[in-house]
Amino acid sequence: MNSMDKRLAMIAIVVEDLECTAAMNEVLHEYGSFIIGRMGIPYREKNVSLISVAIDAPTDVVSALTGKLGNIKGLNVKTAYSKI
Repeated sequence: MNSMDKRLAMIAIVVEDLECTAAMNEVLHEYGSFIIGRMGIPYREKNVSLISVAIDAPTDVVSALTGKLGNIKGLNVKTAYSKI
């Protein structure tokens, strides 16, 4: 598969430090043209947020996005790819 082939992916983000949300939102905005949808669930009892981001993009774009998110201190990021 060539890196320009678009893939559907779900990015799961656990925000463990709410101070980093501005940096996270800036990165997500940068890739907004590839994002299909986003859902966030604040879990106030544990002082964390759980965010899922659905994306349809070339694999190199998904990797770049998750790499930038993963470099933000206070975020835990994992990606699951569709086989489609």
